[in-house]
Amino acid sequence: MAPSIEPVQLLSPEGALIERDDYPLSLDDHDYIRIHEQLVETRTLDREFVNLQRQGQLALFPSCLGQEAAQVGSAIALDSVDWIFPQYRELGVFVVRGVDPVGIGHMWRGTWHGGDGLLEKNCAPLSVPIGTHALHAVGHALGSRLLRETTVTVAYVGDGATSEGDVHEAMNFAAVFETPCLFFVQNNQWAISVPVSRQTRAPSIAHKAIAYGIPGIRCDGNDVLACYAVTRAAAERARRGEGPTLIEAVTYRLGPHTTSDDPTRYRTDDEVEYWRSLDPILRYEAYLKSAGIWSQEIERAAADKAAEAAGRLRAGIYEAPHGDPLELFDHVYSTSPPTLERQREQLRAELDAKGKHE
Repeated sequence: MAPSIEPVQLLSPEGALIERDDYPLSLDDHDYIRIHEQLVETRTLDREFVNLQRQGQLALFPSCLGQEAAQVGSAIALDSVDWIFPQYRELGVFVVRGVDPVGIGHMWRGTWHGGDGLLEKNCAPLSVPIGTHALHAVGHALGSRLLRETTVTVAYVGDGATSEGDVHEAMNFAAVFETPCLFFVQNNQWAISVPVSRQTRAPSIAHKAIAYGIPGIRCDGNDVLACYAVTRAAAERARRGEGPTLIEAVTYRLGPHTTSDDPTRYRTDDEVEYWRSLDPILRYEAYLKSAGIWSQEIERAAADKAAEAAGRLRAGIYEAPHGDPLELFDHVYSTSPPTLERQREQLRAELDAKGKHE
């Protein structure tokens, strides 16, 4: 059951197609163009989120710069009815699902809890606590299995999350009960300032699947087609009732962990520049050019669509009003207990005294 240490790759670093019988691509030119648009939109929105944070409009933001292929590639492999349980860096997944970026912005601005507009797209709220949502994903997948549905659930986690007990409990439970749940690990090499070499002695994160008796697969996380093909194969396996899969997408976080982080304190410029040379979007564009799909019109259309999305984000977030703080108490219990009601009234009195509650 040991996975190959060499990641599955369908595009070379130069953008040449590597055909594999075990991972066929059933995509047409329209699909290839749409993938490019989503990659460009993800990066453009990511840059706008960072700009908004630097201008004091967001409290925090975790950039996904460099990880666009892992996110877009895996998300397009899923059906719209499949459920996604994200961590907090899955902007590319939200772009594929058509989630309004303004709703994500409200999460990082603090005007709404967990993100807005996610549930309508079969996405669970953003999860900042590391790895806890993996358990929620498995629970949802078990429910789907008991209801005899054919939906698949995907838990997106980082390499740091595999050092948390919740993730291992989730994988063990998923394996024992054969739930249709995929664990998509974006191994971006750093859990804040802790390198992956300090997180595990296993040959790879994918090798951890051996302990649970489930398949583990490594794929090139900067190769959008490999991420698509590997995820699609794992999803089809889950739909057949064959249980979960652990996917390790080997990628790199080009930016800081969040806008509060200074990565120059723990990694070298040479390391960053090496991974920058493996830019997933440039690789994919090279493939489109070699395949005769690329044109200036396609490039311009993708840039225009991304710019329009970034403009909507800025218009919806800049100086957006904050909600009523008392709203926090409305989403804890269906029937609020007396202790919580006393806390609500205490906060109401404090806000009234400061003239901050209408």
